[in-house]
Amino acid sequence: MPLAWLGVVPFFVFALMFLLLPTLFLIAGAFQDPDGHFTLQNLRDLLAPNIISAYWISIEISAASALGGAFFGALLAAAVVLNGLPGWLRPTLMTFSGVASNFAGLPLAFAFLATLGRMGLVTVLLSSLLGFNLYRTGFNILSFWGLTITYLYFQIPLMVLILTPALDGLKKEWREASQTLGATPWQYWRMIAFPVLWPSLLGTTLLLFANSFGAVATAYGLTGSTLNIVTILLYAQIRGDVLHNQNLGYALALGMIVITGLSNVAYIVLRTRSERWLK
Repeated sequence: MPLAWLGVVPFFVFALMFLLLPTLFLIAGAFQDPDGHFTLQNLRDLLAPNIISAYWISIEISAASALGGAFFGALLAAAVVLNGLPGWLRPTLMTFSGVASNFAGLPLAFAFLATLGRMGLVTVLLSSLLGFNLYRTGFNILSFWGLTITYLYFQIPLMVLILTPALDGLKKEWREASQTLGATPWQYWRMIAFPVLWPSLLGTTLLLFANSFGAVATAYGLTGSTLNIVTILLYAQIRGDVLHNQNLGYALALGMIVITGLSNVAYIVLRTRSERWLK
């Protein structure tokens, strides 16, 4: 084996042990009963109303956080790349985005409870300084929108990190040529820049969807069992004392793999198309 391959051996070993083999184990378990016999009952149980509801709520939260993260992340990325802001702002934003995009799980859930909970910092400040009771408006950090806002904390920075290289790929010659031909800035964006960026925008939004769809620690730490989403239901089936049905949990995981896998495949296809334009 050439020495150059030795550097990637740890990657392949890691992917085999912690990605491929567990995935195959889940797929096999989804088609087995507790005694290890082949069955399709686990897949039939996925059609139960509470499971369909859990999948649907998870899809809604993932879609809302993906669209919100894509919109605000694209605005941030465009502001630091295209609008001539001070030079120090871009590396500062990129550094923060690199940290924030990986800040999730129980620490993030606690941070938002301490910030937007009933006795959170922002909630108390709004009430004491402005006389505005956030929770009287119907807002609840333990609800659909509360979890969506929490997800935006890592969705927006991830969008910034992925979209920035695509914005850098917009060639100055394209804008100059369009201006020479008499195009307005709106026509440049509508006919040139946006069509080139569209695959990157759509692909990154799909990646954000898959990113939030598989999140479990943040949702569990923030809402517990208050919100019926598929990751919490999966956790309850595999590790819970009441809903324990390990093989049904494997089937739930298989459904999640299919959904996130389709999102990632679509992202890779769109990214490949975008890279071809930006070369």
